[in-house]
Amino acid sequence: MLKSKTILTISVLAAAISLTACQPKDKEPQTPATQTTAASEAETALKLVGDTEKLQFELPECDGNACPELNIDRLQSNQAFIDDFIDQQIVKDLSQIIDISPMHSSSDTTASSAVAASSEPAVVGQVITPKLKLEKQVQPYLAAFLGLDQELKALSSNHQISLMIKPKILNAKDPLATVVLNTSSYLGGAHGSSSQHYYNFDLKQQKLVSLDDLLLPNQKAALNRVAHEAFRAWIVDSKLATNVDEYEQAWKFSLSNNYYLGTEGLILQYGEYEIGPYVVGLPRLTLGYDQLQKILKPEYLPKAKQSAQAASEAKS
Repeated sequence: MLKSKTILTISVLAAAISLTACQPKDKEPQTPATQTTAASEAETALKLVGDTEKLQFELPECDGNACPELNIDRLQSNQAFIDDFIDQQIVKDLSQIIDISPMHSSSDTTASSAVAASSEPAVVGQVITPKLKLEKQVQPYLAAFLGLDQELKALSSNHQISLMIKPKILNAKDPLATVVLNTSSYLGGAHGSSSQHYYNFDLKQQKLVSLDDLLLPNQKAALNRVAHEAFRAWIVDSKLATNVDEYEQAWKFSLSNNYYLGTEGLILQYGEYEIGPYVVGLPRLTLGYDQLQKILKPEYLPKAKQSAQAASEAKS
């Protein structure tokens, strides 16, 4: 009898084990390592990561110190909408530097053949990459650039003309990803020219953010006052004039829309001759975050400043 009970018990256990084995397994929970990887991928998606790549051009053979120099880089990052925007800004900058209208184009054989060689039809089946697309857009400016070089040499000028455009990632993530486009050129004359333009992007919404987008409602006039005070202080600190009012008669203040969020404050970047003579180069004004707590939206203030602003608003 005892033996029969033992056999029955073993049979029941075996059946239970068999049924358990046949049941579908629940989805395995994510391990901490898997969760960390997913979080890392999400963070990378909201971070501007990349480098520059140099455009390739066929320039005519040249020896000596008067050979023309043309260096144009484009941005190649993990944010295609930013790369495309910067590409178009490069073309825009070229249009402001080099005149490609028919009356200024050169018929020089050397320049024309160089451009023809660099703009030959793409090989059948070749993928038209953003880099190749930009190189094609730059071709008319390359022709005008080389034509200008030949014109100067025909006048027995030993000037070495040059043109450089290069983007750089300045800030990679929140609150704004920032790319600066540096441009410099010398096309003959007394001196060259340069510029710095900052482009700020919201990676979540994938859009360009203007200076007005940073401001709380009806605070443009307040920002203008703070910037004007910084301008007057800059005149004194730079020893540009002993009488600020007289200086402003020659160089009037204007609020620049060329900006980025710096460590110490909002940076307003100006171009050549905007608020001062050529000798001051590319001036910039720094507006401290302490002055902007009730002007900028909280998300564009450093976290410590956001806390201070919240405390101030709570008291009032």
